[in-house]
Amino acid sequence: MSASKSISAPKETVTARMSRWAAGLQYKDLSQDAIYQAKRFLLDSVGCALGGYRQHDVKIALEVLDEVAGPGPATVIGTGKRVDPVSASLANALMIRCMDYNDIYWKQDPSHPSDIFPAAMACCERARSDGRDLIVGLVLGHEFEMRFCEAAFPGIRERGWHHATLTAFVSPMVAGRALRLSWEQIQHAIGISASRHCTLGAVTAGKLTMMKNTVDPMATQSGVFAALLAEKGYSGPEHVMDGKEGLTHVFGPDWKLNLLTDGLGESWRITQCGMKAFPTEALTHTPISAVLDLVKTNDLHPDQVEKIQIRSLARAADILSDPSKYDPHTKETADHSLPYVIAAALVDRQVTPAQFTMEKIRDPKIREQLKKVEVVADPEIEKVFPALQRVIVHINTTDGHVFSKQLDYPKGDPRNPLTDQDVEEKFAGLADGVLSSTAQRRLKESIWNLEDSDSVSRLMALMKADTEKKTVRVRSKAKLRVHGKQRRKPVLA
Repeated sequence: MSASKSISAPKETVTARMSRWAAGLQYKDLSQDAIYQAKRFLLDSVGCALGGYRQHDVKIALEVLDEVAGPGPATVIGTGKRVDPVSASLANALMIRCMDYNDIYWKQDPSHPSDIFPAAMACCERARSDGRDLIVGLVLGHEFEMRFCEAAFPGIRERGWHHATLTAFVSPMVAGRALRLSWEQIQHAIGISASRHCTLGAVTAGKLTMMKNTVDPMATQSGVFAALLAEKGYSGPEHVMDGKEGLTHVFGPDWKLNLLTDGLGESWRITQCGMKAFPTEALTHTPISAVLDLVKTNDLHPDQVEKIQIRSLARAADILSDPSKYDPHTKETADHSLPYVIAAALVDRQVTPAQFTMEKIRDPKIREQLKKVEVVADPEIEKVFPALQRVIVHINTTDGHVFSKQLDYPKGDPRNPLTDQDVEEKFAGLADGVLSSTAQRRLKESIWNLEDSDSVSRLMALMKADTEKKTVRVRSKAKLRVHGKQRRKPVLA
């Protein structure tokens, strides 16, 4: 090589730039709106976790974790057990996710950023942190998870991969920041987690299983484990994002990696994330909202309806109305079935967790309506996505009338957000039967005042179930004939 030719320094990787920013992020850097939204999303997510605590898949996972988890500083929601951070992050993320009721962001890719909250929770407990550090972790997870959703063209979901693939890049940043790692350690943690955690889209295709809601919690768990390894000096590939055989090389073709770092700290993605008004797949929300409006406004009953046509995105027709979705036999398939949720909306005039019990899924009245639902991919609607989640609904009645509605985004979208009262009512409905009304009030107050909390562990202790123990104790003494008959939904303060 000629002596006159210089060798340029290697270009800084994307993971290095993200890690530097994550390591340096402080509570004082956050906007007041970002802090407020972090508390709203935490309350919503904890409510989902308390509802999830009673679900069958969570019970199975907790049994396995009882066998394999070690003692540690991190609290498991519901049980109150203190275990290692890796196990706690999986258990708590699965509780948040399992009902498909937590937050939603969908640009090129969909995601549920609050699936990562348990990484911040568990690692903040290990670091003996306060509420302000937890808020930083919550905001940080939304920031990068949402930016990853914007960066791929088309999204990786359109290439056959699941968004848990992206979570495996973000969760180690959240865990690493909560553990107060250096930026170099956080970069290694990203390499460790992301290089071994790519998730096939098969988990959300066709007949769905419990893995549909488990892969993202596993990606959160992966990030926590990676951060703990990096803390001890373990190394991971720095080029896992933009180098040879890294994400953009393998997943191609088009990525706008500048979207991952441009304008960091100038605004906050968490203020642009949506919440779920229904415990269902995100693309069902706008059609559910439209159908419920038409049914209630026009007082339509199932025997009056001949056909319901849903005009939506091609991916809605692909993911949500394949043949398996017209004959759901599991909760996981039902909450990703557009025909089922529309049939339930028509029959019950609501779509809540109550519509996803096995008794409801087998309800002959609801199943009679499934064949009335037609899902049509509309190219014109495709043109306005993701800026709009437009659907056009036509309901044909047996007497020849047609009722139609176009809706561009559902309740819970940032342009039509859930109010604080909506969030509290959702929380109460999910926490009822797990926490007493007194325990619910204390937990809500602690979350709304999270910046004043001096201990994340004390906050997590408030999430331990208390109504189940009381019910069992009273039952054994008084031998109640009807278990839970006197239970009433708590009145919000």
